[in-house]
Amino acid sequence: MVHLATVPGNAAAKRGSVVEGMENIKIDEPADDEVTASVYGSRFAAQQLPQHEMPDHEMPKEVAYRLIRDDLTLDGNPMLNLASFVTTYMEDEVEKLMAEALPKNFIDYEEYPQTAEIQNRCVSMIARMFNAPTHDDADNAVGTSTVGSSEAIMLGVLSLKRRWQNKRRAEGKDYSKPNIVMNAAVQVCWEKAARYFEVDERYSYCTEDRYVIDPKEAVDLVDENTIGICAIVGTTYTGEYEDVKAINDLLIERNIDCPIHVDAASGGFVAPFVVPELPWDFRLERVVSINVSGHKYGLVYPGVGWVVWRSPEFLPKELVFNINYLGADQASFTLNFSKGASQVIGQYYQMIRLGKRGYRSIMMNLTRTADYLAANLKQLGFILMSKGGGQGLPLVAFRLDPANGHYYDEFSVAHQLRERGWVVPAYTMAPHSENLKLMRVVVREDFSRARCDSLVKDIKLALQTLNDMDKKTIESHQE
Repeated sequence: MVHLATVPGNAAAKRGSVVEGMENIKIDEPADDEVTASVYGSRFAAQQLPQHEMPDHEMPKEVAYRLIRDDLTLDGNPMLNLASFVTTYMEDEVEKLMAEALPKNFIDYEEYPQTAEIQNRCVSMIARMFNAPTHDDADNAVGTSTVGSSEAIMLGVLSLKRRWQNKRRAEGKDYSKPNIVMNAAVQVCWEKAARYFEVDERYSYCTEDRYVIDPKEAVDLVDENTIGICAIVGTTYTGEYEDVKAINDLLIERNIDCPIHVDAASGGFVAPFVVPELPWDFRLERVVSINVSGHKYGLVYPGVGWVVWRSPEFLPKELVFNINYLGADQASFTLNFSKGASQVIGQYYQMIRLGKRGYRSIMMNLTRTADYLAANLKQLGFILMSKGGGQGLPLVAFRLDPANGHYYDEFSVAHQLRERGWVVPAYTMAPHSENLKLMRVVVREDFSRARCDSLVKDIKLALQTLNDMDKKTIESHQE
């Protein structure tokens, strides 16, 4: 509904009013040449904002700014949106840097060589953070920036598929039925990648007490047509880290030549600082590519992502395009072409401004806050579905205890919180465990202990309000 907009017909576009028939009421409009010092005294404030067709004439910049800004006040407060992993706070200095880079088209390497160099620095830092092999200068890791993890995952799936096809073709075998193994709790971009690129999906399903991939089940699903296994470091539903090492070890034990792509969209900037001893990255032999979102716990505004391959061997050359029509020879492996340079520059700022110690301090604080919130929710009678103590993302997934016999459900609690401005999502679990309802609070950088206390107070108030309602009232609210 949001991403695919329907263009209204002429009748609807001409109607112009929210309530049908109101367009027939005649109200004298200010004259075109009326002069006023106030935005709200101008003729534009007495007119509907253009919605379907570009207006014939211009309006003053101050008026356009104020009217659009007023329109946007109907959006929610990003800092109270606890559904999203996306960064909502950056320092003034980096915002200034990013604003100064807005006119730059990142893809134009010849015109903006230093911006391209900054991307390369970021790739190198991220690859080393993921323990990419660096002992052989002739076989170093390679990577690129993307507009987010969705594009990074698309590129990862493409490289897995093409490499598998090339191998099968060289062996004289059929290469028309590729499949990929993954948890049914993957983010929707994995399903998109599989369907867009015609790869069959093979799922390891969650259960009512296991919300991550089962390593043995995943490896059992592998056959000669499997292009790879997706393992998630920080699942969308509960934030848990999947056991990448167990998958890797089973593949080696069974002598199965199947690569692993790690989806570290959310956990790639968390695990290295909170649980550095956890083996999930290029320290594992079968891990060939990793994606991460810079605009999540990489602490950059959307949208920027990164994808890194262990070595050029895992990125087929035919997927990389060489062009020279921007003034110089350059290699390109992206799904889009033009994109802004601001987010890449923002990522570089964060990494050199904070350093490893700064990231570690922030991620440890987020982990402590998540644990504090989890303890409060448990005290209120909720069942926790996420792992604490740094064993998962800094988020809290929880649900009502059915033993308490509530008339209301998690969606009712979420609705009550929305009335206080909080966006705390309620949703059902992944396929085969969808009878479980849960809620989730994502603890981001700007979610302080004080704000956490405010949320806990409002959750208590929401429960009190719902407990005071009778069953009939609650059912009418749910409808």
